[in-house]
Amino acid sequence: MIREEGVRVRIPASTANLGPGFDTMGMALSLYAWMEMKASDQTTFHLHGDQMNGVPVDKSNLIYEVAQLVFREAGVHVPEIEVAMYSDIPLTRGLGSSASAIVGGLAAANALIGFPLPQSKLFDMATAIEKHPDNVGASLYGGIITAVWDGSRAECLKIIPDENLEVIVVIPDFQLSTSKAREVLPASLSMGDAIFNISRSTLLATALAQGRLDLIRTAMKDRLHQPYRASLVPGMAEILEHAPEHGALGAALSGAGPTVLALADRREGRSGELTRYLLETMERSGIQAAALQLLPDLEGVQLISQMQSLSFLDMIKGDVTI
Repeated sequence: MIREEGVRVRIPASTANLGPGFDTMGMALSLYAWMEMKASDQTTFHLHGDQMNGVPVDKSNLIYEVAQLVFREAGVHVPEIEVAMYSDIPLTRGLGSSASAIVGGLAAANALIGFPLPQSKLFDMATAIEKHPDNVGASLYGGIITAVWDGSRAECLKIIPDENLEVIVVIPDFQLSTSKAREVLPASLSMGDAIFNISRSTLLATALAQGRLDLIRTAMKDRLHQPYRASLVPGMAEILEHAPEHGALGAALSGAGPTVLALADRREGRSGELTRYLLETMERSGIQAAALQLLPDLEGVQLISQMQSLSFLDMIKGDVTI
């Protein structure tokens, strides 16, 4: 049964890799997009906010395409939809903007037709679209996820991070496509570098699961992708090396970048110092940037249970500035 009133969902941003966990680890963040979807006589899009500039407003829109995948998989015919979306997640900055659109489109479409597909199926579908499970898994399930994908099936485990963990992201004022960031990676690695990354990623997952924040600095080191991408993000190499001196537990490139993130312990009270250091380092490298102090999102994509009498924009005004 199609919900005539439509559905609304909230989707968290995400960061991937966390240093050594290339294409396998992700974390959901307290930075969000909101989406409303209804069956309609004609497909229309209402896109709000600066992050939506340049996004297609016809059936080439990614949200329309993934919604139709759900309808076809479920054997339900919904050829036309009306979509409204507002997002605080910057595009092509390494914070999972495409993953949030994919997860939001899948979850909203599934809810619209009565939840015929289990969440595990949505995860498989999202991973097949994104080609790696880290961002979509984090936005879908929340928390920190470790995941694998064999080309058709995705599996993941969710880690609830320590309640004192916070995430400071510094977002440079330029875009960096994932394809460009992957072009600089080597075709092969030495045995030593492979062992280095495997050992750090397993240590990082275990440290996060056990709340061993003291091990994060060692565990977040990487030799697989960050050394090769450093030339694409001025200031990144310095931040990765010196951020712990200013209160970071560890630092990493967020996904393919250019956003750089630092994990911190809120009990230490050094968030302001760390944020200033991150911004000043970028500025010294000639890069204008913005910083956000975020927390891990623990819930993942959420259905807003009732279609309130408020309009879509009025509904989200309590959470964002429009």
